[in-house]
Parts: sequence; structure tokens; C-alpha cells
Amino acid sequence: MGHLEIVAHRGVADGVPENTLAAFERAVDLGADAIELDVRLSKDGVPVVFHNTYLDGKTSASGPIFAHTFAQLRELELVGGGESPEGRRIPTFREVLEAFAGRLGLEIELKGPEPESSEIVAAELQRFRHLWDTMEVTSYEPALLLDIGRRCPGLATDLLVRRSEDWMKLDVVAYVAVQTGRLAGARAVHLHPTQLFSEVVSTVRASGFEVHAWDVNDTGSLHMMKQLDIPKFDTDNLRLALQFRRGLDG
Repeated sequence: MGHLEIVAHRGVADGVPENTLAAFERAVDLGADAIELDVRLSKDGVPVVFHNTYLDGKTSASGPIFAHTFAQLRELELVGGGESPEGRRIPTFREVLEAFAGRLGLEIELKGPEPESSEIVAAELQRFRHLWDTMEVTSYEPALLLDIGRRCPGLATDLLVRRSEDWMKLDVVAYVAVQTGRLAGARAVHLHPTQLFSEVVSTVRASGFEVHAWDVNDTGSLHMMKQLDIPKFDTDNLRLALQFRRGLDG
């Protein structure tokens, strides 16, 4: 197995809110290879970094992101942000790019569902074209990835595969991953640990896609990664992942 690439999912929310400049800085300090961040649009079309659709419970306001202008979002304070301004506010996508592009890898999840979100995000990414080899754009939405690929040729686009429904057997899991990956024009598909079986992984690879993983948060999932020779994954438990990698390297 080659060197494992470890992606800090939404940064490291260790005493600070996820998806903030402070959380991303903690991931850098701990030694992550990359950070994952979620991009949504405000009511007036500004790309901001926030995971949930709703602000409820995460900020001093409530309601969906898409119902608030950027000016309104900028005035909000994130719950548990502490004293640092980097932990108290919702950052813009541009701020994250300016602070972290080139320092480590960026895995940019385009949440959508607005059709124009890919155009808006692509316009921001054009300013960092010289760093595209350190970035990838991911999404559950094939149409958004396909459009990003057209607007940013040469930038890696990866499909996030949703958790399988209970009725799906492994042949269907693999088939859906491959066909949806084809729809997206994706370089790689990202599977959940519950989908990481040799039958699924080998079928996806045989169809020309790389296989990465998301939600790899425990020792069992890490050993599964090693067994299936999966080179890159997202984790909410960066310290455990780094410890596991050190054990492999040692």
C-alpha cells in the first residue's frame, strides 16, 4: 500500500466550529494532507463555507442559508466560536482559498442544488488555476460536477456516492457508483465504509475510476482501507488516522 492521503473533514472541530478558518488551521497544525470544505450559496449568490442547509443550532440565527444574503450571514456568530474571529464567523469560499490554497490539499464539496453554483464556484477557482493540482471538487450532484469539468478542464472532479439503501446488493451498489460516475464525468468515486467490499471496489476500478472513501472514522474502517489499497479518505478523527498511518510507515 502506498502513502495514505488523509483529508480532515470540515477541518478539525476541536473547540471551534467545523468549516471555519480556525478549524482548517487546526488541521494544518496537526498534519492533515488536505481539508474538506462545503460550499453553499447565499441568497444573493455568494459562495460561503457551511455544511448544513439550516443555520439553526449552529449560529445565532435560524432558517436556511439560501434565505439569507451574504451581508446577513456575515453578521451572524457561530455557536462555540470562542474568542478568535476566525472561529466565530462563516467564511467565504474565497477567504478559504486565499488562506489555504497551496498550503495543503483542498477537497471542495459543492453542495448545490442551484444550477448556477458550479459557474460561480468555477469563477472563483479560475483565480487559483496554478494550484489546481492540489485541489479536487466533489459533489453528490453529477450535473454540477460535469459543469465544473467543462469550465475548469484539468481540475479533478470526484463523485460522492450516497449511502446505499437497504435493498441494494453489492452488484447494484457497484453499478450505481459506476454509472453515476459516468454521468458526472468524474475522475474518482468516493465510497462510504459500508460500501467498501472487494467486489464493489474492483468493479469501480475496472470501469476506470479511482476509489476514495469518506466517513472513515474508526480503526475497523482504517484497516478496511489498508486491505483494499484505497489511497485517500476523509475523516472526522484526524488524530486516529494520523496515528494509524504512522503505524503503517513504521
